[in-house]
Amino acid sequence: MTIGFFDAKPYDIKIFNELNEQHGFDITYYEERLNKKTVILAKDYDVVCVFVRDEITSGVIDKLVEYGVQMIALRCAGYNNVNFKAARDRIKVVHVPAYSPYAIAEFTVSLMLTLNRRIHKSFSRTKDMNFSLNGLLGFDMNQKTVGIIGTGKIAKIAIKILKGFGCRILAYDIYPDKPYAQKEGYTYTSLDQIYKESDIISLHCPLTKETEYIINEHSIEKMKTGVMIINTGRGKLIQTQHLIEGLKSKKIGFAGLDVYEEEDKYFYEDCSEKVINDDVLARLLAFPNVVITSHQAFFTQEALNNIAQSTLMSCSQLKGGLPLDNEIAYICDEKGCAIKHPK
Repeated sequence: MTIGFFDAKPYDIKIFNELNEQHGFDITYYEERLNKKTVILAKDYDVVCVFVRDEITSGVIDKLVEYGVQMIALRCAGYNNVNFKAARDRIKVVHVPAYSPYAIAEFTVSLMLTLNRRIHKSFSRTKDMNFSLNGLLGFDMNQKTVGIIGTGKIAKIAIKILKGFGCRILAYDIYPDKPYAQKEGYTYTSLDQIYKESDIISLHCPLTKETEYIINEHSIEKMKTGVMIINTGRGKLIQTQHLIEGLKSKKIGFAGLDVYEEEDKYFYEDCSEKVINDDVLARLLAFPNVVITSHQAFFTQEALNNIAQSTLMSCSQLKGGLPLDNEIAYICDEKGCAIKHPK
């Protein structure tokens, strides 16, 4: 079996090569992302392995089918960069549904603590021998209300961690797991109540037509003054310009962002010698109460190992003609496509 591996980084190559010794697949690594300009590189591969920045448009899928590619293997949980309507009944799509929910949940809470206790500011100060405490005042997490939007595996682990701090948890999900909520001691409620009562709001929902820009000027208007917003999901869950206006007005007290809606131009690359032409990103970076990280919440040794194992398992199942455990099931009609039961 041949695999064309796109947007490959040194850490990807290392772990995939180590685990591929058990499978013996023929993997060719490309630094380029898969898109309409680079899809010619996918010719004659059985599988293309892609990441969050690859653009799996209808035109790209047409070419993949033409080239004989049998499967698109997403080495991530998200799938919003795939045109499922074009893929339907033509090419299989698999993902990695749970590579390390602990990694992302733990990183989510670390963003909360960093912002709350101004650890990023203190670190910068002490390197300049400034040990003043002025401007570093935080708050106890105990008894604070945290609103969780989306309660999948990652969110449930984050909830457990936050319950350990003594936080009150409000949650929203279109498919609420009420038995689990009763067991763990949190409450499902409406989005409006989350906006109204939460001291901290953390986003863990997938990016869909319904959740795109779920944080916008109207939802921000309903929030507590000084609210903290954390996003370790997808950049387009937040309308960034509205977030900036909320920060300027002090309606939003803190923002922790591991993702950004225009991150494709910068994230995962060393841009330290470049001029940032994105005025919105530059404005965000200028706020002292904003922490932006490079979509790294998933980035642990355990997660990379699980991603590689799961992806290579899907390739092995395809080769053996077996059911694909991590195939994304979707339904399409004249209105578009929706995920039916992602496993």
